[in-house]
Amino acid sequence: MKESTEKNIISKVYPDSIAEEVGIEVGDILLTINGEPIEDIIEYKFYLGDEYLEVEIEKPDGEQWIIEIDKDYDEDLGMEFENPIIDQARSCKNKCMFCFIDQLPKNMRKSLYFKDDDSRLSFLHGNYITLTNMKDEDIDKIIQYRISPINISVHTTNGELRKKMLNNPKAGNILDTLKKLAKNNIEMNCQIVLCHCINDGKELDKTIKDLGNLSDAVNSVAVVPVGLTRYREKLYHLEPFNEETSKNTIEQVEKWQKLFYKTLKRKFVYLSDEFYLLADRAFPAYQDYDGFPQLENGVGMVVKFKEEFYSHLDGLENLRFEGPRKVTILTGTLVYKEIQQMCDDLMDKVNNLMIQVIPIKNEYFGGQVSVTGLITATDILKTLKGKDLGENIYIPESMLKSGEEVFLDDMTVEDIEKQLNTKIHICQVKGSDLIDRILNKKL
Repeated sequence: MKESTEKNIISKVYPDSIAEEVGIEVGDILLTINGEPIEDIIEYKFYLGDEYLEVEIEKPDGEQWIIEIDKDYDEDLGMEFENPIIDQARSCKNKCMFCFIDQLPKNMRKSLYFKDDDSRLSFLHGNYITLTNMKDEDIDKIIQYRISPINISVHTTNGELRKKMLNNPKAGNILDTLKKLAKNNIEMNCQIVLCHCINDGKELDKTIKDLGNLSDAVNSVAVVPVGLTRYREKLYHLEPFNEETSKNTIEQVEKWQKLFYKTLKRKFVYLSDEFYLLADRAFPAYQDYDGFPQLENGVGMVVKFKEEFYSHLDGLENLRFEGPRKVTILTGTLVYKEIQQMCDDLMDKVNNLMIQVIPIKNEYFGGQVSVTGLITATDILKTLKGKDLGENIYIPESMLKSGEEVFLDDMTVEDIEKQLNTKIHICQVKGSDLIDRILNKKL
């Protein structure tokens, strides 16, 4: 039996669910399913796939029930636990030369300083993992419980170079591990954080080639540039990507994309939006992203957003506000020109609408970080104070903690509204949603 602090205490039972129907209540403790102790959310999800379950529950008074349940295949029981992972998330044991968490300033949200490297989080939430904290039995568990797809931070398939990049002597067997997972039909999405003069050039070619040889199991590969802040004292010296090195990387990856498209009928390897913006190069076509398998990695977000924006804009009749209406949109410096052009086109279609697009320079991280999702409230206030902001301010939800109105520096949306005396509206990262909110259709 687990210690009391690790019990699978049920925190929520959904109305009209199987759990409610059989008498499971908040505060009950899940002990076993089909006689197997449940210590992990993956085990829980795995056993839910059966159509017949024997669920052992302990009531708050210590009475234990065994409940027989007949249900549809993969039908959920309809309950949640106090700890959504059930046991504690595993922290990362690497000391990567490019780790963004090591470059964070003090006084940010405490949760930002936790380095997770957990296969369960990969499966449940899409987090990328290195596999370096996993023993052979952990890999076998992924295979046994069909934890698929999983997202893997590969960076390089050169074992010795990977040991150096991750500063972990256990990091060198990545290719053997990937082959084992592929052999057992575990689907994977892979990530390469590209560091100039480290794992680019010939090393990038080798990594892409090796992953391409596993394309039956590897769905996609994302290549993203290393993110650097000013807080790199005593850390490995790395150079940021610039216009020239970004162009070189685009040309290199495009050659691979052409080869893969001939054999796989998909591009397979995709560059994050930052490369195209830094290089001032046109983005690939919408269809070239093959359904956007790496969207959460910043791959194709601009193209998808623009497609949604203009499809929605084309469906609108010419509109007119009765009187002048001024609003402000905040964005990162990297994508500013793209957002400004879209807003210009929206203003052309809506009379009496004035949209002020303001790029927020990320001084908080030192000026080199330019993506919208890493903007802080501190820089917003520094940039906007004293400006005429109009009726409302619009920001994307990517600036905030998931499910909460909290910025990276632990300030809230309400904090900014009070200081600027202006209402802030949070938009989905979706082109049509931005239009609807500006036009008062979703306030």
